[in-house]
Amino acid sequence: MPLFFYTPELEAQTPAIEPSGVFLYAQKDGQDLSLSIYDPAPGSETRLDGKTKPTIIFIFGGGFIEGERDHASYLPWYKRLSESGYRVVSIDYRLGLRGVTNLGLFNNRPLEHALRLSVDDLFSATAFLLANAEELGIEPDNIVVSGSSAGAMTSLQAEWEICNHMPSTAKLPEGFNYAGILSFSGAIFSRIGLPSFHRDPAPTLFFHGTADKLVPYKQLAFLRTHFTGSDRLSRIFSRKGYNYCIYRFQGNAHEIAASMMHNFDREIEFLESNVIRGEKRIVDLVVDDPSIEKPDWGKATTKDLYK
Repeated sequence: MPLFFYTPELEAQTPAIEPSGVFLYAQKDGQDLSLSIYDPAPGSETRLDGKTKPTIIFIFGGGFIEGERDHASYLPWYKRLSESGYRVVSIDYRLGLRGVTNLGLFNNRPLEHALRLSVDDLFSATAFLLANAEELGIEPDNIVVSGSSAGAMTSLQAEWEICNHMPSTAKLPEGFNYAGILSFSGAIFSRIGLPSFHRDPAPTLFFHGTADKLVPYKQLAFLRTHFTGSDRLSRIFSRKGYNYCIYRFQGNAHEIAASMMHNFDREIEFLESNVIRGEKRIVDLVVDDPSIEKPDWGKATTKDLYK
């Protein structure tokens, strides 16, 4: 079982769910990049207060070295979202850290490269959805991005680049932004100092373990190179008055990257309140939950992955 996918909670309840459609959205570096669409389940409530529930793009985790968009461990979450009236789009992306060794703060160019690839692929997948929005039943201004671990980093990185109108966003329509961000153990990589936003970011939901040794909960920095995790990002959001919620899992490590099912009710509350209703509902909560399993893989460090 790949490192970032395994949780007994998910394995025990893998349901029968098949995508409504699979589409090739790009070909890059000799790779076919596809996306799977899981439409809302028949009979599910797809509207709230007269508004359509958003489409949710999901970016899998795996340290930029492994992973599958439709891995069995994600299917219970896809199914539950579908049954709750949400459309899920899981996407492929290029894995830019395969074969990389000794990754760290002072050997960070491979990480920068991997994020450049994954963000570029997310934007290509988004452009595909926008170009085919009517046929797919997607509202162009109603797309949320979510991600686990490497996927969470990609989600936050992409939003930061959109808000600062960076060249990577050229393939997106002028003025486009996502309707929300769900980050399960993510961070932003910057070579220009602490991340700042030239426009308000989309409502953002952070989940992170305070003892995460793989994706920093706080921050790693040297001169103007910053790898900024959920704790420091939430402080920026608070100071600037942005729309966000953060759940800080006391003593938990990287296993929070796989906590989508455990946190489902919190995700739905955020989607309904902050995204659909547009409420500026701020939550900053420390969670001490002994029911969350602490598997060995959750204690992984960069040295463990990139030997």
